[in-house]
Amino acid sequence: MKTEAMHDLPINLLRTFMVVADTLNLTEAAKQLHKAPSTVSMQLNRLEDLVANPLMERGQHGVRLTAAGNQLRTHAQQLLNLHDQIVGSFQNMDIDGVVRLGTHDQYASRTLAPILQDFIISYPEAQLEAFCDYRPNHLVELMDKGKLDIALVEMVAGSEGGIRLRRDELVWIGSQDHFVHTQAVLPLVVFDEGCKHRQYACEALDKAGIAYRIAFTSQSRAGVLAAVRAGIGIAIVPFHTLEDDLVIHRELPTLPDMEVTLFTSPKVNEATRRLEKIIVDSPVFNPMSVEANQTLSAVAPT
Repeated sequence: MKTEAMHDLPINLLRTFMVVADTLNLTEAAKQLHKAPSTVSMQLNRLEDLVANPLMERGQHGVRLTAAGNQLRTHAQQLLNLHDQIVGSFQNMDIDGVVRLGTHDQYASRTLAPILQDFIISYPEAQLEAFCDYRPNHLVELMDKGKLDIALVEMVAGSEGGIRLRRDELVWIGSQDHFVHTQAVLPLVVFDEGCKHRQYACEALDKAGIAYRIAFTSQSRAGVLAAVRAGIGIAIVPFHTLEDDLVIHRELPTLPDMEVTLFTSPKVNEATRRLEKIIVDSPVFNPMSVEANQTLSAVAPT
């Protein structure tokens, strides 16, 4: 009985597929991959030929995974993680030591998580220790005292210090199902004292003469968002961390722009320097890193 030969699935094609599967948008995926959209399409077509099944349906408003695409996505990430762990264990065996990172959990719980995963896989001998706090000045002070090696924080635009990555606006957010922003005394959902978001919200409302009260206080982003979704009050978050089920209230006072900022202690080990570079090069925190590679992506080999 004749059996059909199995085809190997190239890692680079699976990597492209996973980015498209995550974004469901070829243009956005091309930006993240530093490739031309036509290159991404060709790689997807090649992968579909290898598995002999359509993986995605292309449409005017993006792409949608087929049943085969969802099946591949389930296993592809596990394969990529294992591949990167194997390669990293050989390439970076000499990169070790403790890396003490301080950051806000609005990053740690969302945009920073996949970056840290990549770091751990690529540098298996490094020992990552992460500490979350909602007070950026406190994190920088801990670094200055030698208790942290690197701090990814949010600083007001135009201030000094650190490597400035992306600029972002602060926005007022509320629940789609509640209208607490219309109350005579505006209920606020905030972090504890020392949080810059809380400070700027109160200052903006005071300046505009809008009455408010602190309705809910939390030390975590999850707690703040849960209270907003429950209709307890409104909060402020950086625009790029906004979640789809929440709405922006543009009628409230303008808030200052912020900048994602990376501080690194002068004397750190090579593992910390590697994490610093990964963060600086990430299109999530540094969109300019994508723009800088657009010309190269159009001619990059596949």
